[in-house]
Amino acid sequence: MFFIQAGAEPPAFLCNIMETLFPLNHKAMNAIKEAFDRDGYYLAKGIYNATQIKALEQEFDRIVDQIRSAKQESVNARWAGKEMERLDGGDSVIYHTHNVQQFSGLWLRALLEPAFSEVVTAIMGENVVLHHTKLFQKPAEKGSPFPMHQDWNYFPSVKDTMIAGIIHVSEATDEMGCIRVYPGSHKLGRIQNTDGQNESELLAQYPIENATVIEAEAGDVVFFHYFTLHGSMPNRSQKVRKTVLAQLYAGDDRIEDGILHPDEHLVLNGWNHHATRNSAGHKK
Repeated sequence: MFFIQAGAEPPAFLCNIMETLFPLNHKAMNAIKEAFDRDGYYLAKGIYNATQIKALEQEFDRIVDQIRSAKQESVNARWAGKEMERLDGGDSVIYHTHNVQQFSGLWLRALLEPAFSEVVTAIMGENVVLHHTKLFQKPAEKGSPFPMHQDWNYFPSVKDTMIAGIIHVSEATDEMGCIRVYPGSHKLGRIQNTDGQNESELLAQYPIENATVIEAEAGDVVFFHYFTLHGSMPNRSQKVRKTVLAQLYAGDDRIEDGILHPDEHLVLNGWNHHATRNSAGHKK
């Protein structure tokens, strides 16, 4: 048994063990929370290491190959609307599917990665429920843009606790069509007609060209609130941009009635206070 005298500094080896088991201390977690609450987003660096990303990318590519081989399904999720036409000239592609964890056990485990969970709980608190994940592959030279929008339009929750975490499977530069945001725009709250596919007076005040560019490396995760105005430009580079987005809400929140968007109800941390026998047995 090992004892530390009161008031004494713990030995270096014990500090190293503690940093491995609990890399984010209370001060660091508070700083993450403060930054997210202020800006409506947070870039978490190096959540997944190179070895993890290599394996996740292999699974990512396998998913893309599988969905593209299903000829009866449309896998190009390019949006419609005048802003899309302005940004891509009417010709772009983005390969997409929901819920990578239904394809790959490795991707399910990635959502439970301690480094990912620590940042999520710093932002949201102890109880975290997965709503869904989305795979996005922007092909080289013609990868689709996403006009500025607020995510709440698609899956509103009662308490508006919903956030997203974009897991970068590849690097994402400005030329590759990385995410752009308007810092602090989450404080606008719910603004009607901000789904990005229809014309909007508000969105016209926040052109994508003036939004803050958030470049990221493979293994980084960009978290943002679902009120935060965000979008991305086309991928005009020679590289493929690969991301998986996890949409999360607090365990004391729930999705508004009548919303038909996929909802996994999967508890990643803590407890789901709205789970019932009926909801657990609900047929999709």
